[in-house]
Amino acid sequence: MRRMLTSGTLLAALVLAGTPALAAPQLGAPQQSAAQPVGAVTQGFVDVCNFTKTRPTLKLGSSGSAVRQAQCYLNHSLTGRDLAVDGQFGPLTQRATLRFQRCAGIGVDGVIGPQTWSFLVLWANSPDFVC
Repeated sequence: MRRMLTSGTLLAALVLAGTPALAAPQLGAPQQSAAQPVGAVTQGFVDVCNFTKTRPTLKLGSSGSAVRQAQCYLNHSLTGRDLAVDGQFGPLTQRATLRFQRCAGIGVDGVIGPQTWSFLVLWANSPDFVC
């Protein structure tokens, strides 16, 4: 079983995504969420992936430490966990992103932007998988 998190830790995960936090989805049930501002709650938060804290928009062809961070988050969020953490946003990373977005109930475009980052941080650091 993956480690248990407090609600404060989940809020910290959203804040660390570098964007205004979204309402946290119910774990296990994908939903659409409305934006809600959340204050910084980062004390004691330990992220499961530590390649970078930057959250740029990533898409097919992107590369670097932010892609490694996203790949690590995808591996911790989805069952299967077979995505190479190589820093190259290729077709496999795009497919994993599309799957994650569908399972999380957010916009499905294969691009890792602010909303996808927020949900990736949340699910990667949660005790459950999004799907």
